[in-house]
Amino acid sequence: MRQLVAAIGLTLLLACLPAPSSGLPAAPVENGVIFGGQWSPAGNATAPVTHNFSEMPAVVEVFTATWCENCVDVEHALDDVQDEGWLQQYHIHRAIGETQDPFGTEALDMRWRTKYQPSSPPTVVFNGTMKKIGSVADDGTLQNEFTNLAKKDLGLGAGSSTFSWTPLDNTSGTVTWLLDLDDAHLANATLNVSVFVVESAADFEEGTNGLGTYPHILRNIQVLGHDRQGTGTVSLPTTFDGDDLEVHLLYEIIPDEPEPVVEENGQDCSTDGEQDCESEDTPALSVPLTLVAACAAVLFTRGRPNFDRRQVRPIDAGVADR
Repeated sequence: MRQLVAAIGLTLLLACLPAPSSGLPAAPVENGVIFGGQWSPAGNATAPVTHNFSEMPAVVEVFTATWCENCVDVEHALDDVQDEGWLQQYHIHRAIGETQDPFGTEALDMRWRTKYQPSSPPTVVFNGTMKKIGSVADDGTLQNEFTNLAKKDLGLGAGSSTFSWTPLDNTSGTVTWLLDLDDAHLANATLNVSVFVVESAADFEEGTNGLGTYPHILRNIQVLGHDRQGTGTVSLPTTFDGDDLEVHLLYEIIPDEPEPVVEENGQDCSTDGEQDCESEDTPALSVPLTLVAACAAVLFTRGRPNFDRRQVRPIDAGVADR
């Protein structure tokens, strides 16, 4: 009998133990796609170079902070995948309400919040289309999960980008680009051509996550235009330390906002419209219909046999700790 009780107790104990933790899977982001990533050191002239879309690594934006210890695991895993040629990182450091991290700007932080919704570091977005929050892998290891996300096909088909960079002095230069992209991808969409100015690395020994040297720091984003071919002048910021600025060419395809649907009575029936496009008679009808339904429910309840009026307490549901 004691053995039976012990076995039951052990079974209950094991049932109460938390399940092994797993991270949240990456979730789709429905506001366009970012691709490209051809780049040059800001101090060096780069002759025109052409890459096919299939040759370009995934563009990975990383929301991070110098105090974020979990960010270290994420960034090391990303470094491993980048070393294999699958992705290219751009680190956006937290700035709004920030007191410990010197590398962020409020403009870049606000862009992140507007484009990808407010989130805590670490958060990683692949090509502007898939967002991974946290440092726990959902697919084996972080390296495996990041590799699979980096390999996702963007559906751009055949195409290419040509890029060149000419420094003018220590504070500016010119970018030339030529994008070969099927017209179908720009139907009901806008093309943004931008330069991401990146500082390769900067030291900050006061960073409490222990990295000391922080790589891939996104310093500035400058929109050059919306045409598939052109030349633009880029302003360069002062580095935190060293002489390691990089100029990266990025393309972004942003879906156009849908036109609001206007009814004959002039009401705006779009999802963002403030008008409710249901029939004006609906509210008037809803009141008597609700009263009729309530009365029917009362009559039905009174007519039911009283099988059991004991009150049953609900079972408290535990909240899984992610």
